[in-house]
Amino acid sequence: MKLGVLTVLFQNKPLDATLEMIKDLGLDAVELGTGNYPGNAHCNPDELLSDQEKIKEFKDKIDKKGLFISALSCHGNPLHPQKDIAQKFHETWRKTILLAEKLGVDCINVFSGCPGDSEQSQYPNWVTCAWPPDYQEILQWQWESKLIPYWKEEVEFARKHNVKKIAFEMHPGFMVYNPETLIKLREAVGEEIGANFDPSHLLWQGIDPIEAIKFLGKKQAIFHVHAKDIYLDKSNINVNGVLDTKPYGQIIDRSWTFRSVGYGMNEEVWKNIISTLRIVGYDYVLSVEHEDCLASSFEGFSKAVNLLKKSMFYEPMEEMWWV
Repeated sequence: MKLGVLTVLFQNKPLDATLEMIKDLGLDAVELGTGNYPGNAHCNPDELLSDQEKIKEFKDKIDKKGLFISALSCHGNPLHPQKDIAQKFHETWRKTILLAEKLGVDCINVFSGCPGDSEQSQYPNWVTCAWPPDYQEILQWQWESKLIPYWKEEVEFARKHNVKKIAFEMHPGFMVYNPETLIKLREAVGEEIGANFDPSHLLWQGIDPIEAIKFLGKKQAIFHVHAKDIYLDKSNINVNGVLDTKPYGQIIDRSWTFRSVGYGMNEEVWKNIISTLRIVGYDYVLSVEHEDCLASSFEGFSKAVNLLKKSMFYEPMEEMWWV
């Protein structure tokens, strides 16, 4: 396995300084935001696609540090019911495909998107329960009229431009939010659909990341992995459950809070996650994503790196000489 980082946490630093810091900490890969929610501070498709020489210079910068690009990330909501908003997300996604082809990157990390409940909607409508029956009708319309048609077309576009892996981050608020919905979409539109596996988004839903890895791994559906942790506040969960809409900064009252690696799950759990990834044949990048409001970007990132380095396997597995 390789260790990388989503560089968005250092968006206020120039790319050169960011790459230098990443290399000094002994990482192997960078995951770069190309717009939409992650922003494009280090990798702007408009600038790079306008000049082939700029693409070469950009790639050389990364190569000279001994790093490689694990994925491009442009998480957004291309199914947003307001067409002008959806179009902006969509255009960034399409430009990211074109840029990935030029850079030789075959994995792009995204959200599935979430439409409204009808053509007249103004805002997304994420269905969380099966009754009253209105919700089943909404859900069927969203899948059949919006989600599947959109991603069928985008899979075809990706194929034409040599992008083989569209890695969905399973995130509540979007149509693909757990392993079941990921596989449902994959079976409907193609094997180019897989997971950017982020355990933090699953844990607060009550999903065991180990079992989720086994389920997706058997289907060869894990394309990329985010190393991000979460703290579950049992006292708040016991009173109010896990569906929490309070602002992230209201930590003491929330049911869950994103944390740096090791500050939610302990080292043993992370070792189990890494071991299970190896069991199912995942041998790519663990990309650190920092969203911990209790730690500075560098401190949270560096602590995550230290724990993961101790826990990861770097050498190939050998034959079992003892059996």
